[in-house]
Amino acid sequence: MIDGIIDLSLVRAFLEPRHLELAENIAAFAARELSGPHPVDDGEARGRAAEICRSLGSEGWLDSIRVQDFRACCVTREVLGAASPLADAIFALQALGSTPIALAGSDEQRAAWLEPALSGEAVAAFAMTESGAGSDVAAIATTARREGDDYILDGEKTLISNAGIADFYVLFATTDPEAGSRGLTAFIVPAEADGFRFVGPLVMSDPHPLGEIALEGCRLPAAHRLGGEGEGFKLGMATLDRLRPTVGAAACGMAARALEEATRHARQRRQFGRPLADFQLVQEKLGRMATDLAAARLLVYRAAWERDGGADRTDTAAAMAKAFATEMAQRVVDDAVQIVGGRGVLAEHPVDRLYRAVRALRIYEGTTEIQRLIIARHLLEGP
Repeated sequence: MIDGIIDLSLVRAFLEPRHLELAENIAAFAARELSGPHPVDDGEARGRAAEICRSLGSEGWLDSIRVQDFRACCVTREVLGAASPLADAIFALQALGSTPIALAGSDEQRAAWLEPALSGEAVAAFAMTESGAGSDVAAIATTARREGDDYILDGEKTLISNAGIADFYVLFATTDPEAGSRGLTAFIVPAEADGFRFVGPLVMSDPHPLGEIALEGCRLPAAHRLGGEGEGFKLGMATLDRLRPTVGAAACGMAARALEEATRHARQRRQFGRPLADFQLVQEKLGRMATDLAAARLLVYRAAWERDGGADRTDTAAAMAKAFATEMAQRVVDDAVQIVGGRGVLAEHPVDRLYRAVRALRIYEGTTEIQRLIIARHLLEGP
C-alpha cells in the first residue's frame, strides 16, 4: 500500500488503465467514508452494514457487478479489504446476491431486484448453506414444491451473511429431492414473504451480520424462480466460480494492510537500542510476507483476467487464486501480529481486527480443501 492506495504495479499486465484509476478513486472513497471506528458488536455491524451498502451503491462502486467486470471487482475488494473488512463483506454479498440474477434473471427480475441491489437501495443475501449442507451442496434439504402458479418453500438456512438485514435472498432449494444436485432450483425470496422468518443472529468474533433464516410454508409466485427447475446447482456454481478470485483479492487487501502496519511498527519501535527493522529475524518475516503477497496477487488477477477474457473454464484458476491468497493472508496477518507484539492483540489495533476478519475467508465460498480438490481433479483429468 502507498498512502492508502493498493500498489497494483506488479499485476499491471492483467489490468487496463480504468482499473488503476478505479483503485485510486475507491481508495479516496475509503479514506473519506470508511475511516471511522470499527463496529464493536453485532448490532452496530448490522446498522453500519446497511449504511455502507447505500454508500457503495450511490458512489457507483457496485457497477462492476452489473457489467460482470471481475478485474474491477477484484480491485474494489482489495481496496475495501485493506480499509474495512466489513465494507468488503458488504460488497461481496451484493455481488453474491446479484450475480445469479445477472446470469439467469428475466428482465422483470433484473428491474425488481438487480437494479435496486446495485444502486445500494436493497441489501442482498445468498442463502445456500444449511446445517447439513455446506461443502456438500447436493445435501440441501430445503424443499420447494409447485402448487399452481406458486412454490411452497420449507426449510432452514444457517451461516447466512446479511440475514436479518437483507431485503431479498437468492435461495437454493430442492424441487426434486431424489435428483441430488440436479434437483436444486434457485429462487428470489423477499424478506417480507409470508412464511419467511429471521431466526436470529449468529455472533462472530469479528462483528458481521450473520444469522439463520427459516421458511415455513413460504409461498412464492413462480415468477420468483431464477432459471428453470433443476438449474440451481449450475447457477450457484457459476456464481461462485466467477467470484472466488475476488475473495482472494480481499485477502490480498487484508494482507497488504497487515504488512503496512507491521513495516511501520518495525521502523518505529525500538528494542535493545535500535529499531526492530534492524533485526534480521524481523527482516526475514517482512521479506516472506511481501513475497507471498506478490505471488497471491498474480494468481488472483490472472484468474479474473481469464474470466473477463471469456475463457471457457476458469474453475481451476479461480480455485488456485482463492486457496493460495486466503491461506497467504492468514500467515501474513499472523506474522504482523507477531511483529507488532502486545499491541497487536489489542481490540482496537488494525492487525487484531484483521486477525479476526481474515479467518473466515478460508472457509466461505468453498474451503481451501475443496479448492485443492478442484485443482487436483483438473490435474488428473489430463489435457
